[in-house]
Amino acid sequence: MYEQETAGLLVRVEPRFLPAESAPDAGRFVWAYTIEIENRSADKVQLISRHWRIMDENGLTQEVRGPGVVGEQPVLSPGERFRYTSACPLAAPSGVMVGAYQMVRVADGVAFDIAVPAFPLDSPHNSKLAN
Repeated sequence: MYEQETAGLLVRVEPRFLPAESAPDAGRFVWAYTIEIENRSADKVQLISRHWRIMDENGLTQEVRGPGVVGEQPVLSPGERFRYTSACPLAAPSGVMVGAYQMVRVADGVAFDIAVPAFPLDSPHNSKLAN
């Protein structure tokens, strides 16, 4: 598990390789990752958008930006947690993801970013490690 706390919001990530969804001979490698965001701050906050940087072992980098996560823009009161699972396909057997969520404090509308820790996307088919 990988963790990082920013502004009282703890982000935990647990990646796992999905062999049943992958086709190594065809250059398709797929990972699921489960993320939990825990609001340890005193403020009610809302997740507005995400930004991912995904790099594979060959140096190919993809940038992904969009509203919310898995179609949601959750609101978290102090002490609440939000958990979701998503997936990432690569054309290489190893990579790394890192990102950020744009959050808004509900009380005053102030926006801020929280970090998602870098986490490895490693498969049993690694030819070299990207991380």
